[in-house]
Amino acid sequence: MEIFIAGGSGAIGSRLLPRLVAAGHRVTGTARTEAGLARIRAAGGRGVVMDGTDEASIRRAVLDAAPEVLVHQLTSLSGRFDFKRFDETFAVTNAMRTRGTDALIAAAAEAGTGRIVVQSYTGWTNEHAGSRVKTEADPLDPHPVSSARTALAAIAHAEQATVAAGGLALRFGNFYGPGQSLGEGGQMFESVRKRQVPIVGDGAGVWSFCHIDDAAAATVAAVGRGAAGIYNIVDDEPAAVAEWLPELARAIGAKPPMRVPAWVARTMIGEFGVSWMTTARGSSNAKAKAELGWRPRYASWREGFREGLGAGLGAA
Repeated sequence: MEIFIAGGSGAIGSRLLPRLVAAGHRVTGTARTEAGLARIRAAGGRGVVMDGTDEASIRRAVLDAAPEVLVHQLTSLSGRFDFKRFDETFAVTNAMRTRGTDALIAAAAEAGTGRIVVQSYTGWTNEHAGSRVKTEADPLDPHPVSSARTALAAIAHAEQATVAAGGLALRFGNFYGPGQSLGEGGQMFESVRKRQVPIVGDGAGVWSFCHIDDAAAATVAAVGRGAAGIYNIVDDEPAAVAEWLPELARAIGAKPPMRVPAWVARTMIGEFGVSWMTTARGSSNAKAKAELGWRPRYASWREGFREGLGAGLGAA
């Protein structure tokens, strides 16, 4: 098949593209730099330059590729997160999830593309009340903290537009693995190693994780099967911060994390960071397993933290 990956040199795209090429597909991937194009070509794909926030650039790239399947993996998350100014940190990504998604879907319709797979997210976006673990049928947070309202609205827009177009929205959990913030040499990894990430309050916020290679494998599955809809792509073990953070520190040889009261942490990471650490809810992967036939290689972050944070895994 002819497959178009918007964001072919990004976190997932760079690990997805060689899998699709190895499966015999003809793959076009987009990038913003010559270095990104070189990585796409080295993996066996056709590289094109595209601005993921510009409608004309998107339309031109998609129509030229004339894909049977379009995969939207556009984000812009290479800088440091500012939890107090979350929407500002995600400004470009929010534009890619709104204007970019609309432009990609419109171009795909014009090109006669039959299948669309779009990246989404699950984690702090879940309602911070009720059951500890949420399914795709549960609502997004109706009362997000003010600093993340635009980011949540952008995620909701991307999902709604995708499903309305007959596509699949894959809600990935918190990424870890090679090249990620929570991966060897990454920002989160180094902060935990230096004991700079504390357990806030009771640490009861529940997180769901997804190894970056499991995210790529789930996307491959969604290219070939699954009905239109939303799918949580996470591992089998949602866990509270007070449970997973000490295990992460142990896995990387760091000292146990400190504990700080919520009121102290609020001055450092804002209301958003405190709510994520103390009241967040996890996500269930039952639907993705049943309908996409996907199983995470790392069924638990416990194994993943011990074995999957380094750079030696590749796309095996």
